[in-house]
Amino acid sequence: MPRKLPQITSDSSAFWQGGESGRLMIHRCSACTRFFHPPAPMCSSCGSLEVAPEPVSGRGRVATCTVNHHAWKPELTEHYVVAIIELDDQPGLRLLSNVVGMPPEQVRIDMPVQVFFEQHEDVWLPLFQEAD
Repeated sequence: MPRKLPQITSDSSAFWQGGESGRLMIHRCSACTRFFHPPAPMCSSCGSLEVAPEPVSGRGRVATCTVNHHAWKPELTEHYVVAIIELDDQPGLRLLSNVVGMPPEQVRIDMPVQVFFEQHEDVWLPLFQEAD
């Protein structure tokens, strides 16, 4: 599927480019030790500026999902899953992604998933597939 690539910033570069080394990088606060997403220069929990990206396991569960059936562009001929993934590393740590590698109707809430990366130019998109 053709993808519109994100604009990489100093805050988001680790997230979008960590896949080059096979790592899902999520910002973590050194003051309160909480992970948070999307990446930002300040902790969303305590307001500390002591934040930096750290690798996480890349494993999680589908918190919720929907199947897109609408062809927003003529080249979008197949249905795809848009899901909110809750990562195992911290309760409530969620990110929006796609679940791929299986028929969309088989994706279910609470299904265990793991990250893999799809490279497009200088971006490694974190996508999810059913965990082994």
